[in-house]
Amino acid sequence: MKINIPTPLRAYTGGQQSVSVPGATVGEALEALTGAYPDLRQHLYSAEGKLRSFVNLYLNDEDIRYLPQKEASPVEESDELSIIPSIAGGCRCYL
Repeated sequence: MKINIPTPLRAYTGGQQSVSVPGATVGEALEALTGAYPDLRQHLYSAEGKLRSFVNLYLNDEDIRYLPQKEASPVEESDELSIIPSIAGGCRCYL
């Protein structure tokens, strides 16, 4: 399957915008990704091995947090997984 890599994480995939990896589930695909690019693991997973809360994963157009099987969701070779880091911030401006 194809995994789309966001700009801030491309430094860990040799600048690639997307990477093709094997896997029968979202979790297996992520394991293949971090196996091929080990420096990426710390940006996706906590020290306890849990997916970081600010990392959003979309299987095609579906947020995996709302899929019944989450990371155990099955994938096909034609599927796309997009990694979308949360962006926080803003300004509370007073005029």
